[in-house]
Amino acid sequence: MKSCLSLGAALISAGLLSACGITQPVAPDTPPTPVPLRNRTIEELPPPKGKVLVSVYAFRDQTGQFKPAPDSSYSTAVTQGATAWLMKSLTDSGWFAPVERENLQNLLTERKIWRATETEKDKSAPPTLPPLTPAPIVIEGSVTSYESNVRTGGAGARFLGIGASGQYRVDQVTVALRAVDVRSGQILANVISAKTIWSRQLSANVFRYVSLQRLLEMEAGYTRNEPTQLCVKEAIDAAVKMLVAKGVKEKLWFPADPKDPKMAVLDRYGEDEMEIPPAHVEEALNRVKDGGS
Repeated sequence: MKSCLSLGAALISAGLLSACGITQPVAPDTPPTPVPLRNRTIEELPPPKGKVLVSVYAFRDQTGQFKPAPDSSYSTAVTQGATAWLMKSLTDSGWFAPVERENLQNLLTERKIWRATETEKDKSAPPTLPPLTPAPIVIEGSVTSYESNVRTGGAGARFLGIGASGQYRVDQVTVALRAVDVRSGQILANVISAKTIWSRQLSANVFRYVSLQRLLEMEAGYTRNEPTQLCVKEAIDAAVKMLVAKGVKEKLWFPADPKDPKMAVLDRYGEDEMEIPPAHVEEALNRVKDGGS
């Protein structure tokens, strides 16, 4: 009987060790797995009557939060590349046409190099390099807050040395977005969105004597944390969608077809009667659609 118990304990230990091997980091030769970054809700927005030219200078981290120890005392809790996420969200929405402003100095330097390579004959001819396109609207905003441990909890049970438990933690990131009229400085629309960040941990363990002097001890666990940078992106996507909906509601920009079935995506932000834009607005939108000519 003792030999059977010893064999059983050995088999269980071997299985546990093999399971632990599975949880080791991925081997270096494993091909990379692409992370889905597309937001189909953004892409399912109804098409606009004309894209709005916008400029984005910076979308900063104003949380002042750092990663908790022991990770690092100098690493920030949220990504510092939120401007790139915002530019992607504006482009994917189909309602806005962003122009380069974050690295404007690089663009101006390249234009100077372009002009420096022109010959005297080229300089006497009409300029081949058109002027930069101005944007009538500036998109401003920031990551305003990152709250840790907004909600925590867990549960567990143990019986005769066999137990299991689970814990969770909820963080929250908040972003603010606003559209500013360049001519007057008036804030046309202002929205705020928040995204929860879930962290889950499940564990199970066994601690019991299989015989007088033989102790069986097993432990396994699983933890999953939502990537903070992707949650920031989802919050930005939601803010852009809210900005589109609020702009439609306030008649700042207009859909191509007010009766488009895709307008249902914006219904949660209020139902207002859509109006055809005035003649001068329609003309300006057509100019933007034709490339600003």
